[in-house]
Amino acid sequence: MTAAETQAADPPAAIPSAPLDKGAPPPAGTPSNSGPPRRKKGALLPYFLILPAIIAVAAVYAFPLVKSVIMSFQDMGRRELWSGNTPPWVGFDQYTSILGDSEFWYVVGRTVLFMTVCVVLTMAIGLLLALLMMRLTTWVRIVLTVALIAAWSMPLMVAASIFRWLSDSDYGLINTLIAKVVGEDFLGHNWFLNPWQGFGVITALVVWGAIPFVVVTLYAALTQVPKELEEAAALDGASAGGIFRFVTWPVIKPVFVMVTTLSVIWDFNVFGQIWLLRGNKPEPEYETLGLYSFSKAFSSTSFSQGTAIALITVVLLSGVAVYYLRQLMKTGEVE
Repeated sequence: MTAAETQAADPPAAIPSAPLDKGAPPPAGTPSNSGPPRRKKGALLPYFLILPAIIAVAAVYAFPLVKSVIMSFQDMGRRELWSGNTPPWVGFDQYTSILGDSEFWYVVGRTVLFMTVCVVLTMAIGLLLALLMMRLTTWVRIVLTVALIAAWSMPLMVAASIFRWLSDSDYGLINTLIAKVVGEDFLGHNWFLNPWQGFGVITALVVWGAIPFVVVTLYAALTQVPKELEEAAALDGASAGGIFRFVTWPVIKPVFVMVTTLSVIWDFNVFGQIWLLRGNKPEPEYETLGLYSFSKAFSSTSFSQGTAIALITVVLLSGVAVYYLRQLMKTGEVE
């Protein structure tokens, strides 16, 4: 075979292709995908599904809030309420009058102090009970859970009636038990003559009603703590306090902070417990911001001033609400 025939029989050598330039335009005839991405079919369906809820929330909350803001810049009294006439505009007079009143700031301080005591007691007792539930047998834990849920589901009016009976000056169980220790002279003691003692009874009612939610929530968080981490820490010689501080607490901290923030919001707005325990006529010494706003609006028939106090309360709680939303979005993270 000649050299020419051998060259013709061999396959042609492959020509190396030049590397593609990422910035160069694609060859002619190549389909281009540089257009805007197409929206998937049904992508707007979730928004249409929540639209009725948004409309309902706007109707229930947004409209009254707008009306309240407008009313706070007016001077609405009983005459305007019954006649339907437009109240006169007074601008910021309601707010300047409230913020310049020393009684208002005294009520704010009382509300903050009451809220702080309730939240601290609720979270401390709730955490201790949740830790106790981790060490109970199954049947005892079930009985305790049922009792907590039963207490949680009890109507507020019923719970307030029970605490009124417990603290009754003549037939109350509290006075009867204390009288057996300090003497019969304690019978007939009125707990609500002294506001400090009266708020002690109110605090007990608030804490009693809030503990079930805290216990159940924190117990659910404690069940997510890895057991192997606690066992490893115990083998390394860590004490019970060290295990809780360095192993258990980092896991339950987001839930604990979220529940604490919720408790701050709830206890800051306590109204029904004080109202019911004081027989629907709370004395000025027992007024928190909610009761103070109600008193100004209906007892003094200054509806605009009561509305302004309520809006100031909303502003005071807005920072706590924003913090709660941030913690809610970070739930599940462990530092």
